[in-house]
Amino acid sequence: MLKLSMPTVKTKKTTPPPKTESFSVRGEDLLKRVKELIAEGNIRSITILNKEGKTILVLPLTLGVVGAFLAPPLAAIGAVAALVTDCTIKVERNP
Repeated sequence: MLKLSMPTVKTKKTTPPPKTESFSVRGEDLLKRVKELIAEGNIRSITILNKEGKTILVLPLTLGVVGAFLAPPLAAIGAVAALVTDCTIKVERNP
């Protein structure tokens, strides 16, 4: 007896790439803007770049990040803000 079967096609579920935005801010506004972005809640990561485009700080965020866990990274951002005059915030948002 001859058995015929159809080939199975496996499809991959692909997640869309994160949306990326960039904001130019002055050093004194850096911490305030980062706090606003974190409050929005759909941020995957925040990268702070200096005027030359070099990465100064990368802050990966997860859905469960809350106040006490944000204190050390926010302190680091405050220190960076004291050292830079102009910088760029690069934000990756969840799709």
